[in-house]
Amino acid sequence: MKHPPYLQPGDTIAITCPAGYMAKEKAQTCVTVLQQWGYEVLLGKTLGSKSKNYFSGTDEERLNELQAMLDAPEIKAILCGRGGYGVGRIIDRLDFTAFKKNPKWIIGFSDITILHAHINRNYKIATLHSPMAAAFNDGGYKNKYVQSLKDALAGKKATYSCKHHRYNHEGKVTAELVGGNLALLSHLIGTKSDLQTKGKILFLEDVGEQHYNVDRMLHQMKRSGKLADLAGLIIGGFTDMQNTERPFGKKVHAIIHDLINEYKYPICFDFPVSHAKENYALKVGATYQLHVTKKDTQLSEQ
Repeated sequence: MKHPPYLQPGDTIAITCPAGYMAKEKAQTCVTVLQQWGYEVLLGKTLGSKSKNYFSGTDEERLNELQAMLDAPEIKAILCGRGGYGVGRIIDRLDFTAFKKNPKWIIGFSDITILHAHINRNYKIATLHSPMAAAFNDGGYKNKYVQSLKDALAGKKATYSCKHHRYNHEGKVTAELVGGNLALLSHLIGTKSDLQTKGKILFLEDVGEQHYNVDRMLHQMKRSGKLADLAGLIIGGFTDMQNTERPFGKKVHAIIHDLINEYKYPICFDFPVSHAKENYALKVGATYQLHVTKKDTQLSEQ
């Protein structure tokens, strides 16, 4: 797995919105802090675009801007302003030829899972699943989750920990880390961006789904073989989950547990990767050691 160069003071980080709309003012704190970290910041026109619908511009506008940033050798990292929905509409028209020759860090989560999975599957280049621009607001740039992005960009190897959960499976394993948003990963099955999971540590998170849909998406992952041959599994935050008028009958952790309990590899529940504040930067494609004990869980980059 190839890692893009880590950033040096004075390097340029570009901000674009390849999916949903984001107001420019909501990214101002992020811009200021990135500059305080020592980086130059280039703002794309999709940030605060004049779009009147859900997206941060037309498909062509979002495609062309992201393509230009992928191609530009002076840009060392691309921070996606937000996720939402939209990358799947343009992914097959992106040309990664220049990116393969001069890789740079692709940063984001949620809908950006598509970029992480596509690049991992097709080009074997590491990317960064991490907080995006809005996470810097309201003093968020001071917390350990946004600071983990700062450390990751500088090349520091991270060790994260979380509390024991009663559904955990104990064990220790070292393998490549892949993953992201459950909804996106399940939707990618059968496409050119379909994530290969065999022998890897998989992490999953999601937001705003109904309980039955979590069950359905996990069954899709299971039936397609994505869960059977993992080295390990990390269940992150499943936030703002919803129930139907006639209750599904189980809470989300129980739903997940029932589907994966048969597997013997290490499993961690409630790891801090999510759509909430608790969202550590994880290098998709990097090698990590997952160690689940009776006391806690540690995830350490190797």
